[in-house]
Amino acid sequence: MLARKAARLVCSSSHNHIQASHFSSTAAVRADFTHAVIGGGVVGLAIARQLSLRSNSSTVLIERHPAVGTETSSRNSEVIHAGIYYGRSSLKTKLCIRGKNLLYELCEAHGIAHRRTGKWLVAQNAVQREGLESIYALCRDEIDVPVRWVGRKEVEERGEGVRADAGALESPTTGIVDSHGLMLCLQGLFEDAGGVVALGSPVKAIRASSSGSSSSSSSSSLPGSSGWEIDVSDGPDGDISTITAETLINAAGLGAVSIHNMIVPPSQHKQLFYAKGNYFSYSASQPKISRLIYPAPEPGAGGLGTHLTLDLAGRIRFGPDVEWVDDPSDLTPNASRLDQAIAEIKKYLPRVDAGALVPDYAGIRPKLAPKGAALATDKNFNDFIVRKEEGYQGWVNLLGIESPGLTSSLAIAEMVDQLLYGSQTGTADSVHA
Repeated sequence: MLARKAARLVCSSSHNHIQASHFSSTAAVRADFTHAVIGGGVVGLAIARQLSLRSNSSTVLIERHPAVGTETSSRNSEVIHAGIYYGRSSLKTKLCIRGKNLLYELCEAHGIAHRRTGKWLVAQNAVQREGLESIYALCRDEIDVPVRWVGRKEVEERGEGVRADAGALESPTTGIVDSHGLMLCLQGLFEDAGGVVALGSPVKAIRASSSGSSSSSSSSSLPGSSGWEIDVSDGPDGDISTITAETLINAAGLGAVSIHNMIVPPSQHKQLFYAKGNYFSYSASQPKISRLIYPAPEPGAGGLGTHLTLDLAGRIRFGPDVEWVDDPSDLTPNASRLDQAIAEIKKYLPRVDAGALVPDYAGIRPKLAPKGAALATDKNFNDFIVRKEEGYQGWVNLLGIESPGLTSSLAIAEMVDQLLYGSQTGTADSVHA
């Protein structure tokens, strides 16, 4: 069984102090841990596992829930995305493509259930066809991701009832993965490397430590140059403990903006917007579909359409749609959205048995912009934020990590490691370790 350690067992009152000097220019920082990663979703787990590979360091993963991966990471389509939607130079494109390759390698190395299903993007009219042509040109000329056109005849012969009046674009490197198996693997690898998981430990406050160096140099006078103090409770309303760390990584997903706002002055506070995605299960035996089917993306939709995905047993499910909500804890699938979903599905799968569709589950996507903002395929869309925060020492901030966050998770972990350590590399192979 994987160890589950509460925050009270790893706080400064009971943990031996570790001396290290990776991030202080003039004096060593004494802290419980070298790295504190906040957020136990797939991205936080990937980062924690990546940092745990470094010698002479220690890492704690702080998660507010009693188990890892209970929010966005476990309430999604479990798709390994190809990286074709996000433009030429965005972080989403770069990290999705790199992350896809790393994820397939990790799945092969550690026996994580997955399958390269491939995906068809289907167009029903000239406008949608034009959108697919833009994606095709991007993949061929800019980002080197394999795609190919599927003609009407091939759709009729191999489409298994799929409608694509204006053609389809195939993405052969798209796949699916057991997200729960992936997260358990990452947690196990992290703990095997000596990492500590603090579950049921909501963060109540964060502050830069005031102890340490008295130097007046610019780098050592920044907040965080003497480390970070993180107050966590034992459960939602339990006793408060303080964990100290040299570096702080905010990978809290739906809670990331709240963590950000704990640290920065009010003038720099951000707001998060919540796009609920409802999923619908399908109990009919026909039609039988062997690949993922996505409608051509449409500007202003807030997502990629109510698409058809498969689980690893081959069962069909549809979703997510986009329902803007104020409460990120609202995870009950909205049955009133079913009729609209059926109408969208019938555009590309006319023979779908509407009576076999029922609401199944829902997930929340953290958005940095409200309804009506640019879609990923538009210019000026909201990209991932993965950065060292200016004006602070040893703080890496991750905001707006929605789709394709799962696919990108291992590449995001690499990027965080590089932000902290530059060109240095860890001491072990990050896929096979």
